[in-house]
Amino acid sequence: MGSQKRKFHIKSGDTVYVNAGRERGKTGKVIKMLPEKEKAVIEGLGIVKRHTRPSQRDPRGGIIEKEAGIHISNLMLYCKRCSSPTRVGRRRVEDGGYVRYCKKCGEEIRG
Repeated sequence: MGSQKRKFHIKSGDTVYVNAGRERGKTGKVIKMLPEKEKAVIEGLGIVKRHTRPSQRDPRGGIIEKEAGIHISNLMLYCKRCSSPTRVGRRRVEDGGYVRYCKKCGEEIRG
């Protein structure tokens, strides 16, 4: 990757639509971003099973289900106003920063 920091069209807290892979067609909320792997962890999606040994932290061990990351290229932002998955654009605002917006309806996406 290099020392360059990538900008993503998705942030933590966004509602996203999965457009490819095992979870295709489902929507969920982004819990956590993993920028170094270019993945996002989505609530209730991408569930994997981990076999764990008993430890002090988890005395019982066993099979634990948890959310794994889904690659960002397989995600689209879900616009609440359009109620559909949409592409994201960036628009410059008065204070010199940028704001994301829905390419279908033009609604600004804050957050």
